[in-house]
Amino acid sequence: MQYPDNLKYTKEHEWILIEGNTGTIGITEFAQSELGEIVYVEVDTVGETIARDDVFGTVEAVKTTSDLFMPVSGKIIAFNEEIDEKEGDNPAIINEDPYGRGWVIKVELTDPSELDDLMDAAAYTALVG
Repeated sequence: MQYPDNLKYTKEHEWILIEGNTGTIGITEFAQSELGEIVYVEVDTVGETIARDDVFGTVEAVKTTSDLFMPVSGKIIAFNEEIDEKEGDNPAIINEDPYGRGWVIKVELTDPSELDDLMDAAAYTALVG
């Protein structure tokens, strides 16, 4: 499995890519492989400011449903239209491209110092083996 070096990771298996004051968040390749075929993603928190470690949505797979946790505090400014059932309705793109087209949300960071508490690729690789 791959864990890109330009991302930060959480123990709950979310990743975040930082570009300026904006973060793009998704789930890791490890998480999507453990979940199996993803059939639905719900994010009804667009426009809300969510604290680090709070739930911002859920991902449903054939096997199970799992909460999605904020890696950092921020205001959710976008939900990936390609996985939104009201738009593209293609949640399986997370299985196919978890670090690219399979991103879940974009956030405006409210406390960039929280990034210091996240893992780099080496630490995340050690966590998941």
